[in-house]
Amino acid sequence: MDFLNTIIKNILNIIFPTKCIFCGKDDKDLCLSCLTEAPSAERESAKWIFPLYDYRHPAIKKSLWLLKYKGKKRLANIFAEMIYEKILEELSELSVLENFTEIILIPIPLSPKRYRERGYNQAELICKELVRISKTKHLTPPASHSSPLQQSWRGAGGEVFILETNILIKIKEREHQARIKNRNERLKNIIGSFEAKRSELIKNRNIILIDDITTTGATLSEARKVLKQAGARKVIAFTVAH
Repeated sequence: MDFLNTIIKNILNIIFPTKCIFCGKDDKDLCLSCLTEAPSAERESAKWIFPLYDYRHPAIKKSLWLLKYKGKKRLANIFAEMIYEKILEELSELSVLENFTEIILIPIPLSPKRYRERGYNQAELICKELVRISKTKHLTPPASHSSPLQQSWRGAGGEVFILETNILIKIKEREHQARIKNRNERLKNIIGSFEAKRSELIKNRNIILIDDITTTGATLSEARKVLKQAGARKVIAFTVAH
């Protein structure tokens, strides 16, 4: 089946060659050149939130819009590759200084209504790609060949990340945060939107939240508060853009 899928994919790539959605060059859906030119996120955010790019850059803004609203799901892989490298960079310190190991990945959830309308959660797609990348890059060699740092991130089963999509639940449909400009109003709007299920799975565990965009950090802060109240040890977040 995998072999057949590969053949079909190759045929489709010949008929419909992949082009960068921004510059039009034959490469990936978002080419390395456009990513390299995109400025890093420099606007102030909480110390536990790690965004990669400045959302105002046209290539980043357009690609996130296409991922989020137009079904360009392959972009999740590109952004996951970038986030993965950022996670490794931050964990090189956190795993040693703060015992940030055996990590659970949790995507910021959509409300049931919004999920039905869109058909997928872009943050969840990125999380699934992160798990796939981590297996490819760190689980192919025997564990004994890994560095002590890589081994310290692994869970009991050898995994780098555990993905949980049914712990953090969005229980209330609110006005879309992007439509609210005032930070205090955003904070008020998101309060009470999330609930933590199966709290025994995250008790005293380290969690990485994943989302596509952070603006004021209100959504991530509310999610973090709920997870901490449910017993999580430490919660940090990574996003594509700010």
